[in-house]
Amino acid sequence: MFTRVNTSRVSGVIVEQIRGLIRGGRLKPGDRLPSERELGERFGVSRVGLREAMRVLEGNGLITIRVGSRGGAFVTAPTSSHIGEGIVDLLTLSVLRADEVTEARRIFEMGYVPLVCERADEDDISDLLEICERADAAVADGHYPVALSGEFHVRVAKATHNDAIEMLARSFQGQVVRSLQQAQDYDPAVGVIGTKEHRRFVSAVSSRDVETAEAIMRRHLERTARRLRAREPRSSGC
Repeated sequence: MFTRVNTSRVSGVIVEQIRGLIRGGRLKPGDRLPSERELGERFGVSRVGLREAMRVLEGNGLITIRVGSRGGAFVTAPTSSHIGEGIVDLLTLSVLRADEVTEARRIFEMGYVPLVCERADEDDISDLLEICERADAAVADGHYPVALSGEFHVRVAKATHNDAIEMLARSFQGQVVRSLQQAQDYDPAVGVIGTKEHRRFVSAVSSRDVETAEAIMRRHLERTARRLRAREPRSSGC
């Protein structure tokens, strides 16, 4: 199952071998890896390189190290937190155009509006309105921080009561805020229309009015998409 390592990237090659075995199903969650001594012999590496590889695999959530007489390295399924962190890193470090981000939002966010209308409870509505209050105050003060839009849309995703949707929305939040900041750089008025639409959206959700909520969200996102494509000094929602 394991092949000897003949490279200066000892730990990296070991990690890739074990990751490949897990992805291929030859190693499954719960399986115990051979002992450190046996792995060292099979890979043909020192304990230093092997231990470094084990630390990387554990950090990635692919194995867990247990101590004691029944201890060892055991294959485990990555948790949602590990997966979420990986997605965040990928999105944060990726070079994505603002219009690409907005296009992705139109597909993703429109898809879960019906769930929000169906499942949003009193706490969800209260939290969303509280964000609207802060947004209104910011607009009145003459400066709207686009991070409030990012916060609002993540809170909308949370109102689906679907952990996977919320996790994806949170993972994408950084890129969303950056795209909105770019829109605001083009037009300082960004947010004025958007805050009003946020309130109308919350009202539609509270009334379980899917059709109206979808229409508001569609206009809301399409305005930002047009603004980013045109790059002209016109009013834009976010």
